Amino acid sequence: MPFLDTRHKKKSFTLTTLLLGALLLLLFYIGLTYLDPPIENGIAINFGTTDFGSGKVQPKEKVRQEPMQVQPEPVQETPPPSEPQQAAPNEPVEEVLTSNDEETIKINQQKEAKRKAEEIAKKKKAEAERIASEKKAAEERKRREQENKKKNLDALIGGIGKSDGTTTGSEGDDSRQGDKGNPAGNPYATSYYGAPGSGSGTGGYGLNGRSLVSKGAVRQECNEDGRVVVRIVVDRNGKVIQATPGVQGSTNTAPCLLEPAKKTALSYRWNLDSKAPSKQTGFIVVNFKLGQ
Repeated sequence: MPFLDTRHKKKSFTLTTLLLGALLLLLFYIGLTYLDPPIENGIAINFGTTDFGSGKVQPKEKVRQEPMQVQPEPVQETPPPSEPQQAAPNEPVEEVLTSNDEETIKINQQKEAKRKAEEIAKKKKAEAERIASEKKAAEERKRREQENKKKNLDALIGGIGKSDGTTTGSEGDDSRQGDKGNPAGNPYATSYYGAPGSGSGTGGYGLNGRSLVSKGAVRQECNEDGRVVVRIVVDRNGKVIQATPGVQGSTNTAPCLLEPAKKTALSYRWNLDSKAPSKQTGFIVVNFKLGQ
């Protein structure tokens, strides 16, 4: 060859070929392995307000399906009672004493002391009545507010199936309109099943009380990568009797990935449980990588 005309070029070509071959073998045995995602504690549940739903639009609030407005009764503020007008006591007419009789002076002093004591008692009584009236008005306002809150809560609980939200949309894997999921869930979670948890939705499978016994893996026939979420139905024997690939949470729904994802899900087996539901719904996440 003209480009290998010298001994050094031939030696460099041979060394480069050996290094590239070793690198390819190293990548083939180390970098192209298939790994299932680790099982996590808890399952991320999709946000929703009903037990059914369909569509791809994820509402961020409660969905309005039937116009039902709950008008809270306005709380009528009871103005605090005005402070009672204190009648100005008649100023006693000072009697002009023309006598220096000590007994008369003592009687007048006693009358003055009694009058002052009566005035103090009247002021205390009026203040006590005012405080009691304000307290009663405050208790009445608080009672009305609690009644209104209770009515609103009862209306919300009673109408949650009809949904009185302010947003529209329908999201879920059913044929009925609604926002399927759990009110305490995550709008971006992949599963509609199981109890809410802190996981990312890639482990746990959503099958409460069931443990995985065995699993398989089916390779793809194309060079694609991505995540395929498969909704599964498991019977009491732990066998997957139904698998639907490409549900919410999938990042690649290419047909060449859906079929191996479905076959992978059908190869999973869980423990036998006679007390389990006859059909228990969950999910499996299959991650595909380039070259596998």
